[in-house]
Amino acid sequence: MTIDDAFAPARQAVDEGRIPGAALGVVRADGSSAVRFAGMAALLPDREPLTEGHWFDLASVSKVIATTTMVLSLAEQGRIDLDRPLTDAIPDLRQYDIGGAAERRLTFRDCLAHRTFLPAVEPIYTYGGDPDRLRAFVLQRAWRHGPPVYSDINFILLGIAIERVTGRPLSDWPLGPELGYGPPPGPAVATEACSWRGRVMKGEVHDENAWALGGAPGHAGLFGTVAGVLGFARGLLDGSGAPADRLHAIRTPVHEHRTCGWERRFEGWHGGDACSADTIGHTGFTGTGLWVDFGRGLAWTLLTNRVHPTRHRETGIAELRRATGNAVAAAFA
Repeated sequence: MTIDDAFAPARQAVDEGRIPGAALGVVRADGSSAVRFAGMAALLPDREPLTEGHWFDLASVSKVIATTTMVLSLAEQGRIDLDRPLTDAIPDLRQYDIGGAAERRLTFRDCLAHRTFLPAVEPIYTYGGDPDRLRAFVLQRAWRHGPPVYSDINFILLGIAIERVTGRPLSDWPLGPELGYGPPPGPAVATEACSWRGRVMKGEVHDENAWALGGAPGHAGLFGTVAGVLGFARGLLDGSGAPADRLHAIRTPVHEHRTCGWERRFEGWHGGDACSADTIGHTGFTGTGLWVDFGRGLAWTLLTNRVHPTRHRETGIAELRRATGNAVAAAFA
């Protein structure tokens, strides 16, 4: 079997019109790689064929490529302690309730593993247009409590902590070739025709909260090509992009199936059921995803623009991700 066999589920989804375009990249620990792509980078306002050089809005894959990497790097430098509260970096977090605010007891590791009471998402962009004021809103809001869920708020807080510790925006952090916050330096894949912003988003971050927070917060905002994402994945596989302690942190469960930043394989997850037990992954709302199978020395990224021109339709992205993961495992056994 070949890369064409691994790409077959995505090509079928494109041919059937379920998604406009898709790119699949696979890399091994020895550096060998293969890429396939098909379909359209944009349908509106003009049709544009997808190329290997197009930059995708990676959405929540930003959490693992960028924010998790930054937090763990700061921990390795001794500038933060993962098991200390966020207030070490953000002393003004819930500063009007220092004695009673539960937010002040949240640790870096809690947020990385989504082991908090914070809600999944909040329409922060509806509270104003000033990024600094919105950051202040995030820090001072008494968040509603609930059971631990995957939460953008966790990573927005981590992004603010990184900014405080380093004194620099996240966009200043070097992330490797063909990865970076927008606008990207090359052709960009279109995402949604946004009713709020009144245009098709292309080269601007799709996530409304990320856009309102200035484009480079902790939970979204990163752009990358398929080669850029594969380069990051290869650095994890061969150890050149991460020291041993960081690799241990991203591979070791902290809360249920979550590690520091990533998911580990569990029944029904988006990486399929043919990967080894030592596989981590993460998806992005725009239709992106990255999976790293340490047991097989193999990683793959499936990048699509499934929200173009609208998120309000069924594309079968979850089934496509699982089918692709299984096809990759079969083709590169």
